[in-house]
Amino acid sequence: MIRDIRKVAILGANGAMGSGAAVVFASAGLDVVMLARDMQKAERGRERAEKMAKSDALRRHIELGTYDDDLDDAVAEADLVFEALAEDLSIKQGFFRKVDRLRAPHAIVATVSSGLSIAAMAQGRTEGFRRNFLGIHLFNPPTVIVGCELVPHEETDPAVVRFVEDFFERKLGRKMVRTMDSPAFAGNRIGFKVLNEAAQLAPEHGVGVLEMLIGPHTGRAMPPLSTIDFVGWDVHKAIVDNLREHTKDEANAAFVFPSYMADLLSRGHMGEKTPEKGGFFRKVKSPQAELLVLDPERAAYVPARNLRRDPPAFVQRMRELIREGRYREALRVLMDAKGHEAEVTRRIVLGYVGYALGRVGEVVDSIADVDRIMAFGFNWAPPGAIVDLLGPKEIIEALRRANMPVPASLVRAESQGGKVFNEPNVDVGRFFHA
Repeated sequence: MIRDIRKVAILGANGAMGSGAAVVFASAGLDVVMLARDMQKAERGRERAEKMAKSDALRRHIELGTYDDDLDDAVAEADLVFEALAEDLSIKQGFFRKVDRLRAPHAIVATVSSGLSIAAMAQGRTEGFRRNFLGIHLFNPPTVIVGCELVPHEETDPAVVRFVEDFFERKLGRKMVRTMDSPAFAGNRIGFKVLNEAAQLAPEHGVGVLEMLIGPHTGRAMPPLSTIDFVGWDVHKAIVDNLREHTKDEANAAFVFPSYMADLLSRGHMGEKTPEKGGFFRKVKSPQAELLVLDPERAAYVPARNLRRDPPAFVQRMRELIREGRYREALRVLMDAKGHEAEVTRRIVLGYVGYALGRVGEVVDSIADVDRIMAFGFNWAPPGAIVDLLGPKEIIEALRRANMPVPASLVRAESQGGKVFNEPNVDVGRFFHA
């Protein structure tokens, strides 16, 4: 079948991912119908899309509609039905029953789910639906982050997978990674392991200290607890709870949602989406603008100015070296540093590399897949780049000293020699910031 995508119907267009996806599609010249429960929500979705695009020029490519009045025609005319509803299996399945009845035979149906089973969502649908159904996991905000996971299930037509991969790379400028239909796929499984470990350590070390230790100098665009605030505590909990329940690997304990977060979440603390309550951080405007930081043990907020301290010597030295573009030497400082804070930082960085490479063969096919999604989905230093900077032998020995599993993919990389990180035209320096 000769395929093309000219018209897209977005379900859940008023959400962050629905409106972000509308920008991606409309900016490429595709006609988009943004559907929501009512026109007010659909309009809010379009306004958010225009704000993300910093332009109202997209309006000529976007129509609005509601599920009650416009779902039938929008789905029937769509080449791609893009579902961006709440992360609830029963809600998604209910809409897919309707889509199955309405869709054109050639139409592709995709979910932007960040970790639910693709096969479970397709269960009970017709053969035509199942063969044309897959996950297209954009990362937030998709207007900035170009990484994208492509997640077929066992019955997805391979020709559909190839077409979507090519279309999203060629037409939409995405960096595509195929993953298995496994919990949270690749990027979130690896990334949220690191994020939740930091959250678990916050009561012992303090929020400010952890942000300082595991900051951009360790190869990430944003420190971990700030990232959780950005994502939202409710979303974070949903992802780690799913991983805790449905994965049984060496890091299962890292997916236990901290009890202090559960208590605060029950009281409405969700991070940046609840600015009046905050998350790990809260900004207040009166009597003067001030940043407050969570004290997890007391469930109270204290002024950030009261917690300021100089970073440990190894962090200062890493930052100095990174400013000079000496990334290998900066990581060498971390590996050789003494003291408890250095040990905490080292374990998180090593744990990230080891766990990520350990998913090769289980969730993705190659180290290149892991590197690509962490680089372009999370904007974190790819594990393979860290291996290249320190050397696979050094990483293997460090993992063994820390009593962490040594991934088979890393052992193979050492035996084969050569570079591990292989993304043309990507300077690893883009991932390290002082």
